[in-house]
Amino acid sequence: MKVWLSWGRRRRFLWVTGAFVMLWVVTQGFVRLIASSEQELTAEGRELFIHEWTPDDPLSGDGDGLGPVFNANSCVACHSQGGAGGAGENKHNVRAFSVLPNRNDSNIYGGVVHANATVEHLLETDEQVLGQYPIIPGGVTVIGNCQVRLEDFNPVEFEELNTPALFGVGLIDEISDWSIRQNAWGQSLTALGKEFQGNFDATMGKVRVLPDGRIGKFGWKAQFATVEEFVATACAVEVGLSNSYRQQDQPGQFKADEQAEYDMTSYQLDGLTTFCLTLERPELVMPRNSKEHTAVVRGRQVFTEIGCAECHTPDLGGVKGLYSDLCLHNISDPDHNGYVREPEVPMPSNMPELADWKTPPLWGVADSAPYMHDGSSPTLEDAIENHGGDAKHSRKQYLEGINDKNRKNLIAFLKALRAPEAVAAAN
Repeated sequence: MKVWLSWGRRRRFLWVTGAFVMLWVVTQGFVRLIASSEQELTAEGRELFIHEWTPDDPLSGDGDGLGPVFNANSCVACHSQGGAGGAGENKHNVRAFSVLPNRNDSNIYGGVVHANATVEHLLETDEQVLGQYPIIPGGVTVIGNCQVRLEDFNPVEFEELNTPALFGVGLIDEISDWSIRQNAWGQSLTALGKEFQGNFDATMGKVRVLPDGRIGKFGWKAQFATVEEFVATACAVEVGLSNSYRQQDQPGQFKADEQAEYDMTSYQLDGLTTFCLTLERPELVMPRNSKEHTAVVRGRQVFTEIGCAECHTPDLGGVKGLYSDLCLHNISDPDHNGYVREPEVPMPSNMPELADWKTPPLWGVADSAPYMHDGSSPTLEDAIENHGGDAKHSRKQYLEGINDKNRKNLIAFLKALRAPEAVAAAN
């Protein structure tokens, strides 16, 4: 039986149908437009990442381009191992310094002694830093009813910082503060349980809480909460490109030049950030050879058994294979006299101690030598042996608690954690 619609109903039916068709076309077109725009932004960001900046660079608008003080003339100059976005060799280490709180000034300062300058007379030196923050002479003071002799105190601490890899940072950027806190609480509960059993070797990470209450996830001191902040600061400090988040450093003053014109537009900064956010994640590449495959499987078990996974958490906040808790840990041993350098005035509770460093993600570790925050360990074996402090129990297990075969299995597992380019080649 045929059902005939009145002309009015047919007209409404056709109008509604047409509206749905138009909505579908517009929506699909909008989605494609957004995808196309993001692809273009990422491509432009990649060009900026590999671009070699020059003084008065054509891309820097009203700014002065490269410098005037800088560490490298491009992002890829330092971030290159395993492809654009990777870790860097020791020749690209950054000379950083911290000024510790003391009896004359309880504030904390920090900065970078740049390796290069656009003109020679602007080159920076350690002596300039020490001149700004000189040694505080000792003397005698009265505390309570006692006379106390104070030693001379040098408030400046220099550090060499190795370039970290950026692969997979987009996934890390999405890990919630709650996930990091929850994992740290789990570490604390586990440590408490072990202490009740007389085992005081458990590990507890320190969550870096920034002044605005967010959790730090990027940088060796976990000093940045987002990739955007990390990228913007790196542009300003490492390459000398002022932007809306951070202006370039004033030569020899070790602070931002508030008068500097922007070298980057917001669009350029967005593009560079988007490129970094879309860098592929490293992967575990399993060998095809059955013997080597077995060694990697066993090595992953050893990794957990000797306590490495306590800090190098395999999965965090839904990101699998990260191998980091994104917390701060002290893995340094005291010096040969049994002393650890401490500031005159205690560090604020929300600031890292001198020996606190963020646990670096181990994904891609096979393609990111040298190791440790200062690049002082050329090999994986050496890096493990240089783990003290919070990780001394794992080091002891590695050196004394397992046999040579399992040590080799552990290294085989770590060498299977490859950067994206190596993953693509293996596939």
